[in-house]
Amino acid sequence: MADTGAEEHGRRSVLRAVALGGAGAAVGLAAGAAIDSAEAAPATPHSAMAVPSAGPWRPGEGHVDVTWAVNTSQKLVALTFDDGPMPNWTPMVHDILDEEKVKATFFLVGQRLVRNARLVHGRMDRHEAGNHTWAHRNLAQLDHRAALSQMRRAHAAISEITGREPRHLRPPYGNIGGTTLSAAGVLGYNLVLWSIKMLEKTYEKHPPKLVDYIVNNTAPGTILLAHDTGHQDRLVALRNLSPMIRGLRAKGFEFVTVSELIQAGAAAPGTRTAQ
Repeated sequence: MADTGAEEHGRRSVLRAVALGGAGAAVGLAAGAAIDSAEAAPATPHSAMAVPSAGPWRPGEGHVDVTWAVNTSQKLVALTFDDGPMPNWTPMVHDILDEEKVKATFFLVGQRLVRNARLVHGRMDRHEAGNHTWAHRNLAQLDHRAALSQMRRAHAAISEITGREPRHLRPPYGNIGGTTLSAAGVLGYNLVLWSIKMLEKTYEKHPPKLVDYIVNNTAPGTILLAHDTGHQDRLVALRNLSPMIRGLRAKGFEFVTVSELIQAGAAAPGTRTAQ
């Protein structure tokens, strides 16, 4: 006669193994679903896509450079102004630059340039114009088509009003998405950021300290960021441009446009343009 106790024990072991296997499979399926869910969400924004087409695609030059500063042993500095032209401060900035005989690069907002073209007529001969989009939109939030439209409209306005085509783009707020690169590539632009900016809020009540901060921290190849419109605190930098310029010149610095600075870096043996 068979041992019913042994049979019962074996049957229970088999059932337990099946149950554990089923639970393991369920856990595995749940984990797999969680991974799939994590990979699917959140969706990548369109603005992150640096290649706007599923098919073959390449920008005209095949690359877009991003420059914060330039490696050079020459004491060269590029002074740049964003967000204009506007009636409040742009004329004052041009007056100071004329008085000091200093070159600068203005990253112009196309919409404002069309509205205030008279402010730059006859005043851009020594300076360079760059693209700062049509309406100062955050390019890091736009898809390729919208980003390209912002750049193209500004490019057309700058070319018509200044008589020279811009070569560089500075994205508003310094924000860059993948579509910023793809749209810039279509137009043959390189991106220019900055290595030192005016800390207006920090030194609003202490103008001499702002002058010292700029003069003491500027190195060969620096790109300085200022604004010729905007919040009232920015006036502390504009009202002290002359002391900054004279302080840097006393240290042997020469003011050049962004294009001239980049060209100097490219000509220097064994150096890279961007850092």
